[in-house]
Amino acid sequence: MNIVDRGRVAVAEEATDRASLCFPGVCTMPAGRWLVTYRAAPTKDSVGAQRTLLSSSDDGGRSWSSPREPWRPHSVEGKPGRFRAAHLTALGGERLLATLYWVDASDPSLPFFNEETEGLLESYLFQSLSRDGGESWSVPTRIDTRPYTVPTPITGPTLLLANGDWALQFETNKTYYDTSTWHHQSVLMFSADEGRSWPETSCAAADPDARIFYWDQRPAVLADGRVLDLFWTFDRESARYLNIHGRASGDHGRTWGELYDTGVPGQPAPPVGLADGRIVMVYVDRTVGAQIKARVSHDGGVTWPQEGEIVLAGDDFVQQTADKDSMQDAWTEMGKFSLGLPATAALGEDRFLVVYYAGPETDLTHIEWALVQA
Repeated sequence: MNIVDRGRVAVAEEATDRASLCFPGVCTMPAGRWLVTYRAAPTKDSVGAQRTLLSSSDDGGRSWSSPREPWRPHSVEGKPGRFRAAHLTALGGERLLATLYWVDASDPSLPFFNEETEGLLESYLFQSLSRDGGESWSVPTRIDTRPYTVPTPITGPTLLLANGDWALQFETNKTYYDTSTWHHQSVLMFSADEGRSWPETSCAAADPDARIFYWDQRPAVLADGRVLDLFWTFDRESARYLNIHGRASGDHGRTWGELYDTGVPGQPAPPVGLADGRIVMVYVDRTVGAQIKARVSHDGGVTWPQEGEIVLAGDDFVQQTADKDSMQDAWTEMGKFSLGLPATAALGEDRFLVVYYAGPETDLTHIEWALVQA
């Protein structure tokens, strides 16, 4: 693999409401347009002032449109809120689907994560459609995620499955003041009518003992129609990260094979399936310093040899992790990361696009991209 080109989608503006640019998503369209979504805020931990922005490029990343906010702040049941994240799905032609994550901002003094209870602020999922390549968008409508009535952060874009269904992806958290044990699940919810109803669900990963957290699921549809899901894996009892784990489905996400250890440390992006059957894993490795890397699997995602691995970003980043004693320590630590959350999009001809956030400090991060030839 080699990096063909790289650049910045958006530059952080110090001491403004665009100082912290993070949580990116990326989508590519058949005609060649690249679209990148990201959250902008004065600081990384901001809730009340956060916004989700969109930039696009029609010339392979050489220039980008000015950031705009297609989805304005929205109230739910009388409570003001903000969209914290958006992920786009190309539906064919000029059609796009945005899956949006709304968070209650009625009390801006409250942090997103309650370290005392491990609960999240009230939050919901929405969807919005564009029929003109992202130039205009429909008013966001709320998605009914029942039976999951707890906060459900999205973990990536809605997937277009090989059988034509859509798969909404999210994980389950707890309500803000709930003191019970957090039973985390990575969930897929399915629609056969283009998002009008979501009658089926599937749990991609969960530990019934609530010890191992399969966080930040990153599913992708491969060239053969299988779904491969990768997980950032945390052991709350020992307060340490395990290797990335994987799980595959041969029936469009309804049932899953055994969870397995990939042998790769870190936090994954969605895998990229290439036309020849190879699979690329982009991931954040924080074992020494902090780097975004990429490896290739030649056996369907079972093994990921280090040979041929490349570094996409982070050669000069200092160590961003330390020994931890609790879940609270892990959340505090991740809140300080200044490099991370890579997202991927295949471009054909064994090329793929990676976007991520990176910057000199926690509250000053840019959105950057790299074009890779596998």
